[in-house]
Amino acid sequence: MTDIPPKYNPKEVEDRLYSFWESQSFFSAKPNPSKEPFCIVIPPPNITGILHMGHALNNTIQDILIRFKREKGFETLWVPGTDHAGIATQNMVEKKIAERGLKRQDLGREAFLEEVWKWRQNYGNTIINQLKRLGSSCDWERIRFTMDEGLSNAVLEAFVRLYNKGLIYKGNYIINWCPRCQTALSDEEAPYQEVEGKLYYILYPFKEVKSEKLKVKGGKQKRQGVIVATTRPETMLGDVAVAVHPKDRRYKKLIGSKVILPLMEREIEIIADTIVDPNFGTGAVKVTPAHDPYDFEISKRHNLKALKIMGPDGSMNENAGPYKGLDRFKAREEIIRDLEERNLLLKTEKHIHSAGHCYRCHTIIEPYLSEQWFVRMKPLAKPAIEVVKKGNIKFHPARWTKVYLNWMENIKDWCISRQIWWGHRLPVYYCRKCTKQANGLKAQGSRLKGRGENEKGVIISKICPEKCQGCNSTDIYQDEDVLDTWFSSWLWPFSVFGWPKSTADLDYFHPTSVLVTAPEIIFFWVARMIMAGLEFTGKIPFKDVYIHGTVRDLTGAKMSKSLGNIIDPIDIIEEFGADALRFSMISITATGQDVFLSREKFELGRNFANKVWNASRFVLMNLKQSKEQRAKSKELGLSLADKWILSRLHRTINAVTRSLDNYRFNEAANTIYEFFWHEFCDWYLELTKPEIGLEEKQCILFTILENSLKLL
Repeated sequence: MTDIPPKYNPKEVEDRLYSFWESQSFFSAKPNPSKEPFCIVIPPPNITGILHMGHALNNTIQDILIRFKREKGFETLWVPGTDHAGIATQNMVEKKIAERGLKRQDLGREAFLEEVWKWRQNYGNTIINQLKRLGSSCDWERIRFTMDEGLSNAVLEAFVRLYNKGLIYKGNYIINWCPRCQTALSDEEAPYQEVEGKLYYILYPFKEVKSEKLKVKGGKQKRQGVIVATTRPETMLGDVAVAVHPKDRRYKKLIGSKVILPLMEREIEIIADTIVDPNFGTGAVKVTPAHDPYDFEISKRHNLKALKIMGPDGSMNENAGPYKGLDRFKAREEIIRDLEERNLLLKTEKHIHSAGHCYRCHTIIEPYLSEQWFVRMKPLAKPAIEVVKKGNIKFHPARWTKVYLNWMENIKDWCISRQIWWGHRLPVYYCRKCTKQANGLKAQGSRLKGRGENEKGVIISKICPEKCQGCNSTDIYQDEDVLDTWFSSWLWPFSVFGWPKSTADLDYFHPTSVLVTAPEIIFFWVARMIMAGLEFTGKIPFKDVYIHGTVRDLTGAKMSKSLGNIIDPIDIIEEFGADALRFSMISITATGQDVFLSREKFELGRNFANKVWNASRFVLMNLKQSKEQRAKSKELGLSLADKWILSRLHRTINAVTRSLDNYRFNEAANTIYEFFWHEFCDWYLELTKPEIGLEEKQCILFTILENSLKLL
């Protein structure tokens, strides 16, 4: 061969090779009874996403496993796809139409959804194209989208089945609410972050203390009322009680007495509940059932009526009296000022506390009493706990098993309804005639009974019913809410193969082999997929779960746009090549550990790629034999050096195989590196240069090169 350029140009080489691979359908797979299947389903990236270093690490690991098993003769399938990402995509499109001075409400639901589908058509596959730049060997003929017709049918099927089993219900509970996105969020979608706030000490006067302005000095305030400490004074407008611990000696004699709610002048009772921490603040806490999950539980135990004082946008409603219409934080300022004027704010302290934030827009969430749809999780969790305890599903590294089990054993019901437009709309329909009658009976205090929803006029159906089965009315309308994005994602390992239909792909490729993912979605996704797999198919969705680390900068900070410390993988591919990026990341990332990156770290992969290119060029340009001649040359005698390098090659093959079988990717990469650079190039290649014209030397050089490239 004489046409190998002297300088390695990764962009030209990689683009050409990938196009060739795609054109030949080298990545496609189909059921093959004569071969053992190996299958991975990609964690579907959001259609709003672009490739970041976390994606690069995650997909490189998957591609290593796929290529490894493909070379070992398995029928290997890597299923690609994208997630519709309800909240994130809706936010993106809302920003886009805002440039035209429009809100989604101006367009209406159907027209807005047309805008979303247009956006998806234009921008939704950006990350797919970038995954190809990374070299990902997915079967692109099988690409799936969570809003595809088949996957949407799977979502509706799952909802109806769970409802009919009594595992889906509608209830009025405290949920996480994002005032910016104006939708409910699950606990996992509202991660807690430490924020610096204040602890406000407020005097709640006894019923007998009538004066508008109290003159409080020294310790006299204790005789005039109860001091309550709170971090959110704006919610006090919805207080229905003050709670103390029943064994707290300071308040025992006050239990059952009345105090006046400051600013609202409403009588509320002092109650006793064991949930109260006597060591927090003053040991007396305000009870606001509509705006605090613990207070909501207290209210149920004491039959207290919840009073909602905020609207969905976080502004104060009509129950907030003079503060109606104010944003929650503006209301806080006004309330503090008014309390100070009345001598009811005794002191403030700096206070570090945890507050939930929307995982998409990072707004501080509001605990909010709302009617939502839920999945009962404990019945689903039980078998999913057992399969992990029995070792049917294994986590790598093993330490994540304990994290998974701890969450599953303390699991809460899953709020699955979202108050947005983009997503799978709930397969819930209502008969106006029946619901009107039901609401009338509710107003009279009658209790309605039924399965699941416990409400007359509710119809659960995959398609819109023609009429109500109860009264034959045709005045039917659908629930406005959509399902949590993860409700489609938890079906991913089998919905991509056609479930609920029985298909050849489902029979052959499911359960899948390995799931590769990040620790932050063990609860969002991994646990739920295990529960869904067992519930809907009776099988585990995968056998191994490999949890890789987080990509960080050299200071240890997680890479993020807000910190300005991200490294764009596409920039690295443009400068160094995809192979250099992949090899660099893997070689410095220990099993399950975080990876600390800088641009300089990619020079390792670039230098190695250049070394491989130059060694290959030397061997191939000096190769004078045909394939048949090389086969005959294998019968020639071997020198001591020949035997040594071949023994090192086979030792390397065995070591790399063991490492990959045990998910020790960096160990495999570094083993190949040491062999190719130091033993092959530094020693054997140099030793054979004077004898490069000998057939047996050309044969061995080619054998070493060919097998090294296969390993790489």
